[in-house]
Amino acid sequence: MFKKIDRNKLIFFGGLIGFYLVIQVLQLMGIVTSFLSTILSMGTVLAIVSLGLNLIYGFNGQFSLGQWGFYAIGAYSAADITYRWSNNQDTSALLVLLFSVILVGGAIMILYRTLSRLRGLDALSAFVIYLLATFGFVFLSIKLGGLLTPAMNSALGALPEWLSFTIVYILAVLIAGLVAAEISFLFGLPVLTLGSDYFGIATLGFSIIVKVLLDNSDTLLGFEEMKGARGMIGIPKVDDWGWFAVFAFFMIVVVVTRNLLHSSFGRAIISVREDEIAAKAMGIDVGFYKTLTFVIGSLFAGLAGGLYAHVNAFLHPDTFNFIRSFDPLIVVVLGGLGSMTGTIFASYAYLLVVEWLLRQILPPGFENWRFVVFPVILLIMMLLKPNGLFGNFEMPFLRQLLPPLKKKPAAEAAAAPQEAAQ
Repeated sequence: MFKKIDRNKLIFFGGLIGFYLVIQVLQLMGIVTSFLSTILSMGTVLAIVSLGLNLIYGFNGQFSLGQWGFYAIGAYSAADITYRWSNNQDTSALLVLLFSVILVGGAIMILYRTLSRLRGLDALSAFVIYLLATFGFVFLSIKLGGLLTPAMNSALGALPEWLSFTIVYILAVLIAGLVAAEISFLFGLPVLTLGSDYFGIATLGFSIIVKVLLDNSDTLLGFEEMKGARGMIGIPKVDDWGWFAVFAFFMIVVVVTRNLLHSSFGRAIISVREDEIAAKAMGIDVGFYKTLTFVIGSLFAGLAGGLYAHVNAFLHPDTFNFIRSFDPLIVVVLGGLGSMTGTIFASYAYLLVVEWLLRQILPPGFENWRFVVFPVILLIMMLLKPNGLFGNFEMPFLRQLLPPLKKKPAAEAAAAPQEAAQ
């Protein structure tokens, strides 16, 4: 009647929940300070971003430097939604982005099925068709959002303040992930045809473009509340249950990634990394799986950006600059390419060492030397363990196990040698 719970699953989730509860208790006791609590939350956010990049680079073999750009898109999208609600009781940004992700997402799915049947259609022409459809549905979403904003304002305003903000916050984070995912799909159409190195350069260029747009978001894009290069303030900070929200999204991302990799989609994704030509020969649609992986990885980055905006409560374009865009890549390489366990461990280790341990060890006035000390540590580690801290190691629950071989009946086993002899 009752299905037996897998031991590895019980240990894994028990360990995660235990880790969360220990940190929560230590916070209540004052042993974990607010500074250290913020670092742990940021480590969890970095783990979500890095799991997305590991999916793209470690498991699918696409060298991408654009993860930080989608992280920035998610952060500013979620922050704008909650900023307008908490300061002006305005849901216009929420409704416009909600309608946009629904309508544009539906259009992308329909167009993808339709255009995939057309032979001879090049990637650039398909990109133009998708882009025109996106602009049209975004314009329609702006009109629909303007019509329904007063009714939505009244409906949410009638709820208790904590409940209305919780609804807006959760929707903002989810919408931020979907916005990043759909932008990644549009961006990936022309650039996913490039080789690995050229694809990395193209995604790096994308991150730089996003940073420049954020520098001019108040003038060029018209979002005055973002304040461009001065930085966005007034973002509501989630203090009471921020650790719970961040960790809950982290657990969801871990489970989704694990289940994806253990499915037939996951085996196809990994086969593209191992040998793209052989994958094509086996009938695998390489373009589809590259796009799927890139979109899911960017979705995770957008979710992480939405969470980061409310952990930090302040956004500045310099947070998403060229140098910082290497953070998730450092984490993935440090933990080990193709290792979810390594990525999770390295995310916490990276921030705890750089932002907490080295600050405690280095003398006053030499805090910036931590950006010299840690690269030296990373260089030594890469010389000693080129595959990263964990290599291809996975915890039992995250590791994909082969099904046990079926034992042949005794009669068949006895007859097999006789048949072979004949």
